[in-house]
Amino acid sequence: MKSNVHVVISGQVQGVCFRASTKQKAEELGLTGWVRNTPDGCVEAVFEGEEKLVEEMIKWCHRGPPLAKVDNVEVENKRPANNFSSFSARY
Repeated sequence: MKSNVHVVISGQVQGVCFRASTKQKAEELGLTGWVRNTPDGCVEAVFEGEEKLVEEMIKWCHRGPPLAKVDNVEVENKRPANNFSSFSARY
């Protein structure tokens, strides 16, 4: 079953390679979507793919890359839209 989620990760998540690491992990899992930094210091992402793989990605977001300190991960489930052909890091 396909899943689509919008996540906002807060904490020490900018300047620690969170975007690049998220892109790498999402590509490893075969997910599509995007990730970007937000002006308020968070990281925002959309993940779409098989439900169990999206769940694995959300679990990864609670840890992030080694230098990150994640305080919170907000997850909003969306309807799968098949709008993405790959996973991208946005700036």
